[in-house]
Amino acid sequence: MAATNRLADVRDSTIAVSDTTGERRRLKWEVCLVLAVTVGQSAVYSMLSLVRRLLAPIPLGSQQAQVNPSRDALALWDIVYQLLAVFFDLALVALVLYLLWDPGRSAFRRIGLDFSRFGGDLGRGILLTAVIGIPGLGLYAAGRALGVTVAVVASPLDAAWWTVPLLVLAALRAGLTEEVIFIGYLFDRLRRLGWNWWAIILSTAALRGAYHAYQGIGAIVGNFAMGVLFGWCYKRWGRVMPLVIAHTILDIVAFVGYPLAAALWPGVFAPPPSPSPSPSPSPSS
Repeated sequence: MAATNRLADVRDSTIAVSDTTGERRRLKWEVCLVLAVTVGQSAVYSMLSLVRRLLAPIPLGSQQAQVNPSRDALALWDIVYQLLAVFFDLALVALVLYLLWDPGRSAFRRIGLDFSRFGGDLGRGILLTAVIGIPGLGLYAAGRALGVTVAVVASPLDAAWWTVPLLVLAALRAGLTEEVIFIGYLFDRLRRLGWNWWAIILSTAALRGAYHAYQGIGAIVGNFAMGVLFGWCYKRWGRVMPLVIAHTILDIVAFVGYPLAAALWPGVFAPPPSPSPSPSPSPSS
């Protein structure tokens, strides 16, 4: 534990607070532009989607949101569009890593997104999966029972042969997008702007909650709590990899296991029996 704290202290000392007006202004513009084309844009659309849902005549609990919808009726074009969507989302992750890259210093090592400690990262990721996943299921069920969470259709119920690999890719995309940008990038940039740790943890957790607002009030609460925990873990460990692993595992279980969950517990997981207005969620789920 002492070694872990020393690693976090060393990492903290390497993030120098920008001390010039020009550099601080440049960082502020950079953060705003990155958010405008990535998770910030998605959070705005997601919040608007929630507002539309709350104003709709159908109760929130009777609505549904599709996370991984089919993009075309023809199998070939569906696969092509799905792969392109993953590629372009990961291109934005690559852009953020490029911005974090300093001469002679890898961005991957800087935020702990490498395989140098994969055994420990995997163990921590699995632990986080259990800590987040089990209460998360309970929160989702409670939200559905209270009518404050929409029915989240995590994957098509009539899955085809290509569905599972695409869902795994979608889960990896979500893990990399959210953890690299919410945690790796924003923590670095906001520390350079002089923010304290808890201001960063709480603000990025709030942004994560807004990013998932299209799923209802319960999703905001659950993702805010997840953001606080992940932010605290990153401050202690100084590594994004365990968070990416945990997030990816959670989404794989949710996406791939959804048809089984809908069949076993239709009252909680199955979509509402009658069609309901489903405002478009954020551009990337």
